[in-house]
Amino acid sequence: MPEDKPDRNESLRVAVARRITQLRRDRGLSLSGLALQAGVGKGTLSELEAGTRNPTLGTLYALAGPLGVPLTGLLGDETGRGVSDGVVDARLLAVRTHDDGGTTEVFWLTIASTGTRVSPPHGPGTVEHLRVVRGGVRAGVRGAEQDAGAGDSLSWRGDAVHSYASTDGTVEGVLTIETSAPGDRSVRSVRSDRSDRSV
Repeated sequence: MPEDKPDRNESLRVAVARRITQLRRDRGLSLSGLALQAGVGKGTLSELEAGTRNPTLGTLYALAGPLGVPLTGLLGDETGRGVSDGVVDARLLAVRTHDDGGTTEVFWLTIASTGTRVSPPHGPGTVEHLRVVRGGVRAGVRGAEQDAGAGDSLSWRGDAVHSYASTDGTVEGVLTIETSAPGDRSVRSVRSDRSDRSV
């Protein structure tokens, strides 16, 4: 129903507002301090915490790093919940928190045919894996991006600045983000599989 959409947006805004505010306070950060660490405007952060601004993927990722949580730590773990920034749309398929405190998040990712999404570094030891279903993509650590098409997979360190951009139409795929347990600063090995297999 079309009238359901505003309610969902409002529900997401309110839920994100509560999570950001609670996490910021738990970590003893002021509004100005978190805004500075995340590289976002204090006014933007204030509006997010008040629930009057729609959260974007870029802003949530910028805040997740200094707050020490994966994306779902701000977005929530409700399947189908999503966030967009105009270039990338991410819809949560599944999330699992492991016994050691690490997290695996699985998103259905849609990348627009134009534009580039540059993502800030996530927590230490984070690794991202993208399985391309449709289209062509250039993604990975900034300056070392790789190309992949339908049926290919790429992996890269998520704890470095990285980017996503289409090379062939609208891209669809599955993005898995593995976030290390708090305090685990080990660097995982990353291997890309860019074979020409079809799905």
